[in-house]
Amino acid sequence: MKMATTTEAHHEGAALITNGGNSNVSEIETLQREYEWLLKFEVNDIVEQLQGVIAECSKRFPLSIPGHHQTEARSDKFIMQNTIATSADQSKVVATLTGDSISHADISLRLPKHSQPSQRTIVQNDAQWKLQQIQDAGNHLMQAMNLLNPNRVGGRFKFTSGQEVRNLMSDVMTCVGRGRACLVVPKKRTIEEIMQSRNMKSLQPPLPNDVAVSFYIQSYKLVFAVYHVQKDPHGQQKFDVLQAECSVPWLSEVLVLFTVALQLCQQLKDKVEVFNQYNDFTVPDKI
Repeated sequence: MKMATTTEAHHEGAALITNGGNSNVSEIETLQREYEWLLKFEVNDIVEQLQGVIAECSKRFPLSIPGHHQTEARSDKFIMQNTIATSADQSKVVATLTGDSISHADISLRLPKHSQPSQRTIVQNDAQWKLQQIQDAGNHLMQAMNLLNPNRVGGRFKFTSGQEVRNLMSDVMTCVGRGRACLVVPKKRTIEEIMQSRNMKSLQPPLPNDVAVSFYIQSYKLVFAVYHVQKDPHGQQKFDVLQAECSVPWLSEVLVLFTVALQLCQQLKDKVEVFNQYNDFTVPDKI
């Protein structure tokens, strides 16, 4: 058997190193091309999907989104159902939701512990009950739409770095997340804030000073709550709560679209982040 000389072995090793180096260079070049393709084409394709989802979301809102979606305020009438903790005869509420306000409501209450156990009041069109949650959610949606519709050549973004994509998606996710939270998590208020709210002045005739009511959005439902404020034997304030609610179809659709938009944003951030996992590939600042 012929043994390889030291010189021959040295040359063979050099050839292996050279081939390995070429392989690494080729892989890095391939990653570079894929990265450029992602920024120039694939990112914009997903951004267009995101624009479509948010545009559909805006169309579900029963009010206009300035600069984007114009619509007449839609009216929906609901017969609200008492919750399990509230008996059928304790509250009867028929409410009309128009845009971001209760434009009309007929409210009948039965409060056994009250000196005036039977109460009836209404909300009329000339003094509507404002649902600030809907307006706030619409404002956050408008901000997301503005972020996705800047002045750009050919109607498409021209990204030069993955960081630009991540920053944009983070900003959009913040707006969409806040819009969703406005509807899912109603702002907590004290009983004093509820009793002194401007909306309470919409009720005609006014309710007694120890009774307050509230309309609010929680997820896909419109909720009506009654608070009867009393004093316990020790003089401490307490209150009984009655509730009625109804499902609002367009709210369900809006929440689904908010969730889809958040998923698309995260998907795009993940696609860009993949390139940071390669040890031999340095993501360029610009392309």
